Amino acid sequence: MMAKVEIVEVGARDGLQNEKTLFTTADKLKLIKGAMDAGIKRLEVASFVHPKLVPQMADAEAVIADLPDIKGIDYVGLVLNKRGYLRALATREGNKRGVDEVGCVVTASNTFGEKNQGQTRDESVTVAKEIITLAKRDGVGAQVTISTAFGCPFEGEVDPEIVVAMARDLAEVSPREIAIADTIGVAVPQKVTALVKRLREELPGVTLRAHFHNTRNTGIANAWAAYEAGVHILDSSVAGLGGCPFAPRATGNIGTEDLLYMLDRSDVETGVSLDKMIELARWVETVLGRPAPSMVSQAGGFPVGDRAA
Repeated sequence: MMAKVEIVEVGARDGLQNEKTLFTTADKLKLIKGAMDAGIKRLEVASFVHPKLVPQMADAEAVIADLPDIKGIDYVGLVLNKRGYLRALATREGNKRGVDEVGCVVTASNTFGEKNQGQTRDESVTVAKEIITLAKRDGVGAQVTISTAFGCPFEGEVDPEIVVAMARDLAEVSPREIAIADTIGVAVPQKVTALVKRLREELPGVTLRAHFHNTRNTGIANAWAAYEAGVHILDSSVAGLGGCPFAPRATGNIGTEDLLYMLDRSDVETGVSLDKMIELARWVETVLGRPAPSMVSQAGGFPVGDRAA
């Protein structure tokens, strides 16, 4: 049986949030629909944060209101607090489709948490657990990401046992999954393998997801390490867009095209068209006015050679 990986496309949210070039609502919808056309079934489409802090997300409700109502597709909205959750919930009012799932964020670093969302590590866990509980009551899917799981731009090293303890606490409310995020792109495969192994030992019944940035050119290697360690849900962003407004020098997510190329050539099934994602990445470049960070969008897929030879 062929191995499988689910790709969660985060380009419309995490990919755009740090971009200086503002994408219009129509641009975001084209990006989302293009990813869906390529075969993506689960997409982060917006975050419910204050527009003064993240201007790119100011039209969250407008984007969600115009998303196509297609069975089998999951739309995810990021929420950092109860106010954000209530905004996400409101998108479902009046028989509207709205978001299918909310993504909560907790921080393994106190300093980053206070700068990113005004919460300490413990406060972020408490808030996330409350939101997940509310979401279950309201019939909304809910998952949680542990950010700065491998390192913090302000505090440096993050003890893996802190991440394990946080995951154990979060598992008490049974989120759809718990993700580990290399927010600033400092992880290496050995550290990824070790952390995933500890989490699987500690929480054998919990579904894990992984989210990597390619800041130091280790993102794709880290994704493969996570896959080999047993993580079969991976985040990525078309064109390799991304970064965090509150993390100095943090750059893009791993490119969806780069991830797809590696998985396809390794006989891992994703159900996503590499050619269509490359085409979408090249369209993104026209909006940005510069080349995309992802490598496969520049080089293309595996060469077919001279068929006439």
